[in-house]
Amino acid sequence: MKIADSRIKPTFELEAAEHLLGSRPIAGVDEAGRGPWAGPVVAAAVILNPDKIPANIDDSKMLDEDSRAYLYRRIMKVAIVGVAIADVERIDRENILGATMWAMAEAVRQLAEVPKLVLVDGNRAPPVRVPTRTIIKGDTKCLSIAAASIVAKVTRDRLMTQMARQYPGYGFERHKGYGTPEHQAAIEKLGVSSLHRRSFRPVQLALALADA
Repeated sequence: MKIADSRIKPTFELEAAEHLLGSRPIAGVDEAGRGPWAGPVVAAAVILNPDKIPANIDDSKMLDEDSRAYLYRRIMKVAIVGVAIADVERIDRENILGATMWAMAEAVRQLAEVPKLVLVDGNRAPPVRVPTRTIIKGDTKCLSIAAASIVAKVTRDRLMTQMARQYPGYGFERHKGYGTPEHQAAIEKLGVSSLHRRSFRPVQLALALADA
């Protein structure tokens, strides 16, 4: 017997309440890829149309790959979307937090319409010139942030799949740059690539061992 999912899912309630107060349009912002050892961090900003919200939007981590891909297509068709990519060079230069804040701010700047309010997943707001509200676990609470999480995740996963062809043998198409045993073994065999974040401790240790 299949047990129904009793988890509380993201809603549009906060955005609807802010609309009544005059804050419209509202953008949800989230990122993907802060934790991996390799590859960029990607941020997305999404302004949902209240009259055309795709059904079944959820935190990207709660969706399988096919569901994310389907919702990505629906969101891109009916919403206003901005995407920004902070590459490995920026991550190593500014650190991962600085690169993430830059990507979030840039994603908002990429929107075709300037939002009156930005809802950000987490507890830090990027440097944007509009009012912001940070929401811890916002991707599980607000549909706009959940939609942004899907766009960011799908975009980054596709980038890492492309990178796998440029850097064969590392398994980027499977682990997307995260610190899995497969990834660790690949680094030990092939060494550190230009796609790896040299500011991250596991990569630094791999470099140190290679020089020993």
